[in-house]
Amino acid sequence: MIIKEDHELFKVLTVHHATPGNKRGFVQVKIRNLKSGIQKEKRYGSTERVEKASLEHRPMEYLYDDGSEYHFMDTQSHEQISFSHEHVGGLNLFLSPNQMVDVVFYEGKPMGVELPSSVELRVTQTVPGLKTATVTSSNKPATLETGLQVQVPQFIKEGDTVRVDTATQEYIERVKK
Repeated sequence: MIIKEDHELFKVLTVHHATPGNKRGFVQVKIRNLKSGIQKEKRYGSTERVEKASLEHRPMEYLYDDGSEYHFMDTQSHEQISFSHEHVGGLNLFLSPNQMVDVVFYEGKPMGVELPSSVELRVTQTVPGLKTATVTSSNKPATLETGLQVQVPQFIKEGDTVRVDTATQEYIERVKK
């Protein structure tokens, strides 16, 4: 969720609701300023109101990384926008060319990128699997096309495409193509 506070936008990272004994309840949140990237913790009382920011989500295609910025294109209008490496953060480990993502806009200005819950990436490097390993026995490290390293089952080999959870950075399944 994105909230508006003091004319700035903050992304809510964690929420903890507490009702200590016979006192009034409160909500403890960890939020990150979307403009500066600074994180802070804040406590809201049960009578305080929080303004939720109204955001527009537009599907866009990730095009390329030029070394300093990531470039995206609106598939309807062919308008292109770019985000700096700092702005995108660790999402670059999940971005591959021609991938569709949601770009979040606030009052017509692009604010950030939202990935789908899982992405499909090609395995570029891994060690050969053990012949005696069963499907559930053990995992091995694999490097994906974006540089992301995940633990995969022994039967995964170089060139395979795997589905990875973007929230946990964990292997989900092999994709049959």
